[in-house]
Amino acid sequence: MTQRTPIWKAIASSIRHDIAEGIYGAGDKLPTEASLAQRFGVNRHTVRHALAELAEENLIHARRGAGVFVTTTPTDYPIGRRVRFHQNLRAAGRSPAKKVLMLETRTASTAEADALRLTVGAQVHVYEGLSLAEGRPIALFRSAFPATRCPDILEHLGENPSVTSALAKCGVHDYIRASTRVNAKLATATQALHLQIAEHAPILRTIGINVDFDGTPIEVGRTWFAGDKVTLTLSDE
Repeated sequence: MTQRTPIWKAIASSIRHDIAEGIYGAGDKLPTEASLAQRFGVNRHTVRHALAELAEENLIHARRGAGVFVTTTPTDYPIGRRVRFHQNLRAAGRSPAKKVLMLETRTASTAEADALRLTVGAQVHVYEGLSLAEGRPIALFRSAFPATRCPDILEHLGENPSVTSALAKCGVHDYIRASTRVNAKLATATQALHLQIAEHAPILRTIGINVDFDGTPIEVGRTWFAGDKVTLTLSDE
């Protein structure tokens, strides 16, 4: 027997969709609980339950005596040959930042070795971090770089979290995206904690390989975008 979705979850999903579609923009006031209850044919307690989930995801916030307002709207993030985090966010009118979560050197996994064309047992430098827009987390990422090609990259990233800047200091002054794969996932407990969303909320995972202009792979990265905070768009650039 198919299990039915709780009505409050369906209401939260509907309001979330309205925000994603721009029906309610950043700073806009949502209809009152009474209006939403009438719209969905439920009582106000059910509406309150749905709004509580959206508040937990930081999509909305309540102002005492004023109502409930939209906190943010999804950020357009182009995926193309020249993927640059800071450049993409500034083009979307958002203020970008990165937070370093981990820098380490270890043996490449099988998938990393294949993507970077490394031999079994080769070392990679790994950078894990959090991408932010307007100070709010929108994505988690993990990037691996060939240790022999980029021996000092972790030191550079410790000084400046920009991958483009760190690669330039390693002699890679420009690079392009060779491939990007995108699929949908549900947030784990730790991902939800970092992204400030509910556990099992939808996220988009991308796996990208960047190469230099000789076609040699210099980075393989996985990024987990908060599904309702980012809209991935295809770009020819």
